[in-house]
Amino acid sequence: MTGYFPSVLIETRWDAPETTAWPEELAAMAGLPEARRAEYITVRDCARQALACLGVPPTAIPGDARGAPVWPAGIVGSLTHCRGYRAAAVARASDLAALGIDAEPAEALPAGVARRISTDAEFARLAALDGDGTPWGRVLFSAKESIYKAWYPLTHVGLGFRDVDVTLGVDGQASFSFLREVPDEVAGLSWRLTWTIEDGIVKTAVNSPPLEGWRQSRRGG
Repeated sequence: MTGYFPSVLIETRWDAPETTAWPEELAAMAGLPEARRAEYITVRDCARQALACLGVPPTAIPGDARGAPVWPAGIVGSLTHCRGYRAAAVARASDLAALGIDAEPAEALPAGVARRISTDAEFARLAALDGDGTPWGRVLFSAKESIYKAWYPLTHVGLGFRDVDVTLGVDGQASFSFLREVPDEVAGLSWRLTWTIEDGIVKTAVNSPPLEGWRQSRRGG
C-alpha cells in the first residue's frame, strides 16, 4: 500500500484460512454474523504475523469498549477488512506516534453519503475531481476512517466525519486538518496521509512520527 514507511510492517490476506480466535478476543465476537466473525479472526491473525516480524510473541488482540484493537505495550497498529480483503499494519511506538489504515471497495458511495460525510469545502473539491472514473467519495470516506483509527488510540474521544477536512491529490498524496479542538496528545504531530486503488480496493494510510521529546521518553521507558 502506498504510504507505508520502513518502520511499518503490514500483512494482507484475501482468503480466510482456518484459524481460531484467542479466548480474550471471543467476547467482542458475540452476536456477530459468521462472515464478520471470520473477518475479525483473520485480520487478527494478520496482525500476529506482522507483530512477529517485530519480534513480538503471539498475543491476543482484544477490542476496547468501542471495539478498537488493544495492542501490546510499545506497539501502534491498525486493522481493516472489506469484502474478503484483510490487512493489519503495526509499528513500534518509538517510530510512530499514530497509525491508521482503511480499505473499501473501489465503488461509488451510495447516493447522499458523500454529502453527509463532507465539509462544504470538501464537497466542492470532490465535484471538481469528478469525471476521471475514480470513486473520489469513497477515497474521502476511507481517508477519514484511517484518520479516526490513528486519532482514537491517542485521544480516546470521538471524531466526526465533519471534524476533519481532507484535501485529496490525484497523485496518491493527501493532506488534512482538524476542525475541532485538538487534545494535547495530538497537538504538534506531523501527519502523512496517502491513498491508492489496487485490485478493486481503495486503500488509505495515515501516520505520524512522534515528537522528539516523546520519542526520547519512549526510548527511556
